[in-house]
Amino acid sequence: MESPLRPPVEPDFRLIETLGFHPDQGFLRRDRHLDRMARTAKALSLSFDRNAALAILSDVTSDTSLRCRLTMDVYGGFDLTAAALARNPEVWRLVIPQTRLNSDDFWLQHKTTRRAVYDSARASLPDDVDELLFLNEREELCEGTITNLFVEMPDGRRLTPPVSSGLLPGILREEMLEEDWAEAVLNLNDLKSAKAIYMGNSLRGLIPANLVVL
Repeated sequence: MESPLRPPVEPDFRLIETLGFHPDQGFLRRDRHLDRMARTAKALSLSFDRNAALAILSDVTSDTSLRCRLTMDVYGGFDLTAAALARNPEVWRLVIPQTRLNSDDFWLQHKTTRRAVYDSARASLPDDVDELLFLNEREELCEGTITNLFVEMPDGRRLTPPVSSGLLPGILREEMLEEDWAEAVLNLNDLKSAKAIYMGNSLRGLIPANLVVL
């Protein structure tokens, strides 16, 4: 069996960071994104050249906000693509899928092209659904296809699931944990009793969400 501590053999394997660029701010949370990419590279015994990453990002200029996708191959080479950043919806409709994540899956904790479960789930979203929220094998809440989960509880606690439940340590999540948010194992009962539900990532910030049943 292939070791999870080595990059997989598929030729198109890449490390990924998706950053938001805004004309008046530049790249939001740029250093946090590069730090995470560096951690993944180290976990896979890959060489990460931060100066090369900064150089390719420095070439970006735009009068409008952009969604920028920085990738790194197994040889340490970088590539950057950019597209217009669409406006957030006011509220996301959120659904729990049948698919369960494995909390022990190494790849859930690293943002790479090994994300078939997320890509296939997102590609098959019904027209009236904006995001999915996965559970793991223990029925613990994990994350969305492109977002982390954040809930405000009736007692005032502001919570997000721990990485041990099986999820990507998001950049926005990292920032919020340094403020007044805390990690807690959450289940569907917690979600249903929450005062407010948000799905969020570094690119889009927090988006209010409503749980719906199809």
